[in-house]
Amino acid sequence: MKQILVFVLFAAVLCWTMFAPTYKHILIFRQAMLQKEVDYMLEIGANGSYGYVDAMAIAASRQRLGQHGFQPDKLEYSVAATNGSTATSAAAPVLRGAGIELIISYPYDHLFHIDRLIGMTVPSDYARMAASGLKMSEYVP
Repeated sequence: MKQILVFVLFAAVLCWTMFAPTYKHILIFRQAMLQKEVDYMLEIGANGSYGYVDAMAIAASRQRLGQHGFQPDKLEYSVAATNGSTATSAAAPVLRGAGIELIISYPYDHLFHIDRLIGMTVPSDYARMAASGLKMSEYVP
């Protein structure tokens, strides 16, 4: 009985040491892609031609991230302006000097469940990774 217990514990630790780096790599990749997308969307949305991040830009972003393995329906976008105005309307773009803030979040999708084998606490099923950015608008009417 003791040998079976040792075997089970050894197998659990062996599985964790073999597969944990793979899951961490996926986590790092997803976080980097989210941050890259935030930076790209803010660069386009805050330039002198736009001054907003509208629903079309968000739909295009969902499609781009979907090509990299994200599930588009699980992505959540939050767009705000530092001056309190809406930053999602082409009819009322954010004027120069005010900032546009963008946050994209995505669930962890059980990436840490293998860590439970060795007793580590994992994020809840509702926890989300997020990337954010703030860029000053350059739009001048």
